[in-house]
Amino acid sequence: MTSENTANTTMTTPVHTARTAAGTAAGNTAATAPVDAAASGTWTLGDRAVHRIGFGTMRLPQTGPALTPHAVPRDREQALRVLRRAVELGVNHIDTAAFYFSPLRSANELVNRALAPYGDDLVIATKVGPARGPDGHWTEHARTPERLRAQVEQNLRELGRDHLDLVNLRIVGTDPVAERFGALAELRQAGLIRHLGLSNIRPHHLAEAQAIAPVTCVQNPYGIGSSPAQDELLRLCGEQGIAFVPFYAIAGAGREGGASTAEPPQVRIIAEARGVSTAQVRLAWTLHRGPHVLAIPGTGDVAHLEDNVAAGALQLSAQELALLEEAHTDTPAD
Repeated sequence: MTSENTANTTMTTPVHTARTAAGTAAGNTAATAPVDAAASGTWTLGDRAVHRIGFGTMRLPQTGPALTPHAVPRDREQALRVLRRAVELGVNHIDTAAFYFSPLRSANELVNRALAPYGDDLVIATKVGPARGPDGHWTEHARTPERLRAQVEQNLRELGRDHLDLVNLRIVGTDPVAERFGALAELRQAGLIRHLGLSNIRPHHLAEAQAIAPVTCVQNPYGIGSSPAQDELLRLCGEQGIAFVPFYAIAGAGREGGASTAEPPQVRIIAEARGVSTAQVRLAWTLHRGPHVLAIPGTGDVAHLEDNVAAGALQLSAQELALLEEAHTDTPAD
């Protein structure tokens, strides 16, 4: 794959040359190759190799915007089919959380129902910190060791496991994370957690956590148009061999509501020339940012799932990466 450095050194290509550059690219790899997550490459996440295209479950429990109190529950059998199809396509990195739920549907319960007994190569990552009441409204973040342990145990129960492969501490703000991360490190020593990560952080949080226990991954919002601060964190993780796992790589500013804003012209032009969706272009660009970048796009639709996985095979040319770099730096930061 073309590296981030290559993209940065060719960013002078003007937009009006995009159609020629994209049209002469080496075929529509994502559309012609068999759909298989292995085409995205692999990264060792903790102690297991995972394909760089994974699956996020946030959109699975409901239709429409996620994480809203009165969301419409998704058809149960449809949700189960999506999860099973993901694994059939070679996805072996599933991202979930106990606070991903709608009335009648829980992402963790759906994962358990669809995929248990779990394969030895499957990594199920979850996250703790945010909290929602039974009515779906947000409540205060878990900040004490007792509440964090309760959230870990909830994930264990719902997933039907005696340990969690990877737990990300999700935070808000800039407050120190030492006490919270230290509490999770103790649960790791007790055998309830195998690996630890961080989510929604600043660089100083990473250094603070690493002084306590190894950090396997960082989950932060990232995609075309993200801020230079997120670019810097992605680079920092790469230098330290830490997986960088973007969320909202497709949705961008739409966040929980999904993609809702007009695409930059560079994205649209490349998608049209390649005969792929703009979402596939966005995912391919994300993976091209470095070999340590893992994508976890989510959907409740099998066809969209297959398109997302196919994006892992989409090789972007230097000219296309240069155009997308223009879109990245010209789009207002999230």
